[in-house]
Amino acid sequence: MEKREVQISADLQKFIEKFEPNKFKLMAKGIEIRGINNMHKTTSQAKDLIERLQLNLDVLHNAEMLSYGGFEVNNR
Repeated sequence: MEKREVQISADLQKFIEKFEPNKFKLMAKGIEIRGINNMHKTTSQAKDLIERLQLNLDVLHNAEMLSYGGFEVNNR
């Protein structure tokens, strides 16, 4: 199996630098942020930052991610 290096977009890099997540996992489409206690507050902050900086990113979360305190920030 060939191992490919995941590229981080400029918008995603800006988001990581400004949002400063404690723990995140790099994925093919973006990042997964884990260990969040207040999901509503944190996802709202992430969405606000994306809008304010006019980044081409989306926040995704569902019930499964909620079970481990995580959400995704993906490239559009």
